Amino acid sequence: MAIIGTLLKKGIRLRESLEQEYSNPIELQKQELKKLLIQAKDTEFGKKYRFDLILKEFKKPNKDFYTAFASMVPTYNYEKIYHEWWYRLKAGEKNITWPGAIRYFALTSGTSGASSKYIPITRDMVKAIRKTGVRQILSLSKYDLPDSLFTKGILMLGGSTDLDFNGTYFSGDLSGITAGRLPVWFQQFYKPGKKISKNRDWGEKIEQIVEMAPKWDIGIIVGVPAWLQILLERIIDRYKVKTIHDIWPNLQIFVHGGVSFEPYKKGFEQLLEKPLIYMETYLASEGFLAFQALPNRRTMRLVLNNGIFYEFIPFNEGNFDENGELKPDAQILKIDEIKEGEDYAILISTCAGAWRYQIGDVIRFESKAENEILITGRTKHFLSLCGEHLSMDNMNRAIELVSKEMNLNIREFTVVGLPDGTLFRHHWFVGTDDNVDPQLLMDRIDAHLKDLNDDYITERKHALKRVSCTVVSPKLFYYWMREQGKEGGQNKFPRVLKGDKMNQWMDFLKSQQVNL
Repeated sequence: MAIIGTLLKKGIRLRESLEQEYSNPIELQKQELKKLLIQAKDTEFGKKYRFDLILKEFKKPNKDFYTAFASMVPTYNYEKIYHEWWYRLKAGEKNITWPGAIRYFALTSGTSGASSKYIPITRDMVKAIRKTGVRQILSLSKYDLPDSLFTKGILMLGGSTDLDFNGTYFSGDLSGITAGRLPVWFQQFYKPGKKISKNRDWGEKIEQIVEMAPKWDIGIIVGVPAWLQILLERIIDRYKVKTIHDIWPNLQIFVHGGVSFEPYKKGFEQLLEKPLIYMETYLASEGFLAFQALPNRRTMRLVLNNGIFYEFIPFNEGNFDENGELKPDAQILKIDEIKEGEDYAILISTCAGAWRYQIGDVIRFESKAENEILITGRTKHFLSLCGEHLSMDNMNRAIELVSKEMNLNIREFTVVGLPDGTLFRHHWFVGTDDNVDPQLLMDRIDAHLKDLNDDYITERKHALKRVSCTVVSPKLFYYWMREQGKEGGQNKFPRVLKGDKMNQWMDFLKSQQVNL
């Protein structure tokens, strides 16, 4: 097996792609958009929005290609593109927004929507996700890793591969769709294997993995931090060992995504004997957008040449209303027009038939030259009741700092905004089993937020006079997700709750006799 590891590692070094590293970003994106338009020009969508005319602009040396595209194709959120186009895909119609019929849909409610969203997954998108996955594997050559690591198992904790089929299409978690179609060469490394992966009962699946854990030699784990932490704790408790390395001594890499890892890091590292390499991915249901390409960085590299064309909307009050909805006259930029250090919402056009589609995430370019980004929040997961502009990035950072400062293992948290007489208040719910004074905890969170956000400190002197905190068991967060039908897989607890979701959470806590 050591020989196989050596060959794999050499192969990784030989196959490392340099195209993006040595190409102009706007030229890569221009070519990517052209490919997408050519493939979709004979679809119903392509005919309506005259992709044939837009394509003629690509012959010109100026930027008319983008002007034509942006002026002729409208922007979409999920509700708009579903009700105008994607509902026809579910009925089995062909050549609507992408060539052919759609056989797979990734189910996701995000963390704010009440009902499930059906995101089309095409063969082209599955191929693109695989290619980007390989590119992330290629990045391992930049780390000082032993050849033997490449012979170890890779545990991917995701949704069930036993998809629902209604006679026309299959639906389920994206992780279940992609895991059920892994390349043959990868299957020998993949855990928990086909049988366990099909299990739809999340609790039962966890127990099956715990049962098999000592029989596997795991080198890499992949998944959402909260659920992987629960799994590792179960394994440690079951076999009465000190750390997960007593079971998996060769575990070296944790590939995570979907949520900031920093708030989980302190508690997670208590389960380890030795440090892991943390690698972040930006794999959304709509596509594989970015991955951590370089060691010892918090940033991820946006993938510019694999089935996705990006547009960027400055995330400010001029472009978004108080509910995070895009305004009709919003300013939209190409990749050569963005600036470092500023927040942007993303529009994507993809090889799955999404066009100028608002994915809902907010990013910041840390390095324009290297296309290195950070995810800073969601367009609807921020609090700005009175101009405080509190982002997910601010919240995650404050929790990270207070965890270190007070030596707390904070497993989950969420924030709601509430009226307070004629003013407003924020109420935090912090999930930890550690004994802590809620008022002291809130004071420290508040202090860090004042350091992180100038608008926040201003409003704390005026309309946002009060902030409060309730400390609850982390189990309540997971129980609520189970009640919502969102246990396990790719599901994350929302950092900000608004509207119906907020009311459901508050009612749930009251039913659990939590004093609000």
